[in-house]
Amino acid sequence: MASIQFLKGVGPKKAELFGRLGIETLDDLLFYFPRAWEDRRLAPEKAPPPFLEPAPVIRGKIKAVRDLYTSGRLRIFKVVVETRYGEAEASFFKRHSPRFDVFALLRNDLKPGQVVWITGTPEDPLFLSRLRADEYYLDSDAPALKTHVGRIVPVYPLTEGLTARFMREAVYQAVQAGAEAAADFLPPALAMRRRLIARDLAARAIHFPENNFELMQARRRFIYEELLLMALAWAIKKRQTRSVRKGFTYEIKKNLLTPFRERLGFQLTSAQAHAINEIFADMQALTPMGRLLEGDVGSGKTVVALSAMLLAAENGGQSVFAAPTEILAEQHFITFGKFLGGLGVRFALLTGRLKAAERKKILADLAGGKIDILIGTHAVISDGVEFKNLRLVVVDEQHRFGVRQRAALRAKGDKADMLIMTATPIPRTLFLALYGDLDLSVIKEMPPGRRPVKTTEATEDIALLAAADEVAKGRQVYIVYPVIEDTLAADMKSVKVEFERLRVYFKGRKVAMLHGRMPGEEKKLVMEDFAAGRVDVLVATQVIEVGIDVANATLMVINNAERFGLASLHQLRGRVGRGKWDSRCLLVAHARAGDSADRLRAMVQTSNGFELSEKDIYIRGAGEILGLRQHGDMDLNMADMSRDKDILDIAIEDREALLAADPDLTKKENAPLRHKLHALYAARWNLIDLS
Repeated sequence: MASIQFLKGVGPKKAELFGRLGIETLDDLLFYFPRAWEDRRLAPEKAPPPFLEPAPVIRGKIKAVRDLYTSGRLRIFKVVVETRYGEAEASFFKRHSPRFDVFALLRNDLKPGQVVWITGTPEDPLFLSRLRADEYYLDSDAPALKTHVGRIVPVYPLTEGLTARFMREAVYQAVQAGAEAAADFLPPALAMRRRLIARDLAARAIHFPENNFELMQARRRFIYEELLLMALAWAIKKRQTRSVRKGFTYEIKKNLLTPFRERLGFQLTSAQAHAINEIFADMQALTPMGRLLEGDVGSGKTVVALSAMLLAAENGGQSVFAAPTEILAEQHFITFGKFLGGLGVRFALLTGRLKAAERKKILADLAGGKIDILIGTHAVISDGVEFKNLRLVVVDEQHRFGVRQRAALRAKGDKADMLIMTATPIPRTLFLALYGDLDLSVIKEMPPGRRPVKTTEATEDIALLAAADEVAKGRQVYIVYPVIEDTLAADMKSVKVEFERLRVYFKGRKVAMLHGRMPGEEKKLVMEDFAAGRVDVLVATQVIEVGIDVANATLMVINNAERFGLASLHQLRGRVGRGKWDSRCLLVAHARAGDSADRLRAMVQTSNGFELSEKDIYIRGAGEILGLRQHGDMDLNMADMSRDKDILDIAIEDREALLAADPDLTKKENAPLRHKLHALYAARWNLIDLS
């Protein structure tokens, strides 16, 4: 396929910009799907689909233009247009420059008498005839009318240096040149049964549809493709994993497990015990374990994981426990110290901030078998980290790690067992589609003594009064802010600024600050001081959302609660309610935007993480919640598995039928599908073997 640089108007420099987006060929550009679509037709169709955004657009003859100054360096170029509905006004805003005329091009193009199209943002939602202009096109510019106005227009993810206009024009060229050659890889009978439009037609309509129906059909085609390929890949992965023999097993000797349980200070819940039994059975099997452990915040997943690591240790095997952040890895290191004290188990912490000498010693001990359990961040995946006998990989907060990262970690052992954990419960259909190579254990039961946390919305003043009241009782308080430094957003509170204010507010009390940019040793000291009761009020970012367990903390105040997702809000709330006192979580919202009202309402209504997860997936979509988009685990450019559940169900049904009739997809009619699977999930992601 031809390089993108040979497209008209691109060239080598622009090709580098396209490269940042992963676009190197015309084929890449053809399948670089829009993130949204705008309806720029003067007379849109009725009842548009929910994903089609209305875009105010005016067309008419220019009646007058005005060049205005404002206070400061801002200049405004106003255009009055006579439309068929009456007069409309569009304003172009630019910063004044003493070196050149910022409106020279506008003044040259937009003259009285010219017929023009202008798109933009309404200055007042009630008066769509007054726009803050974004783009304009002359009615005499026929090529522009094909791609930018008077139709449904694609909106693409961009990078600095590439404008929306240039991207649309480049994609339009790619569509004209390559859409007809878009090869179909679905078996013809399958595409016909599901009434999918031809792939070449879909490739054209996904970018520049003629109408709403074309766009809906093109989206349905590509959503189905993505979900079928993903479902097939995971099913094949599971079958291939089950065919591997790991060559080692475990004997439950209890020389570590029994004293560990005796020193816990509490009885395991029946759900924890059941999960441990499932994990032990997997570890004793001939094939490598692949298991996902789901459990709400505070349900005791860490104790379950430790039991598995101790089974490995008492059989001479090493384990690695991977956490997504340094602060969480450090907290787990402290927790492991409490649980493993006196057992003779050797464990160490590896993060990116270790000094060279410390890192060198840990790596040498690890390679020499002198460390039983390694706790760390993504640093444990890096080159130079070698184990003598890695038998078990545990991944905490699995959605923060990509498929390739988990595979790289597992590859440090010889067919090592893997346990991945999440506090974000996944609906069964999504689990089968996303993690088809794993078995599932669920901890729904909470440990005895965990008190429910009452959650309410509050003003900032009321929240601070409540905090002062808790501190006066001898309790401790978390006060959380969304960012470390001040931002341009007027309603956004920051840790550093508010910390200084709160030190004055809580005069006579010990107030400490904690955020991700602090040196590792300083963060550790703050956490230790708070755990020991030497800090009354901890002012922090959401770095504290997991892993911190302080029984005396009874109040969580979350400022700018509208800025946090449901999963983070629930995790933060889970930091309190761990002792014998009643605990509260106060949500302080400084603005309302998008889905924030739905999230805050859900937090107040339920404290059940499983229910919240279902609501969060409904509100934000599965890709964002489960970490797929962040890590590029799957090419889900179009599909959203909560919104597109009906198509997902069909894709799973078709996957079962395909693999039942042709397990290796070697039949002639399935050869193109196998080739596509190989290109994406074998050659690109190295997830399956189709050699």
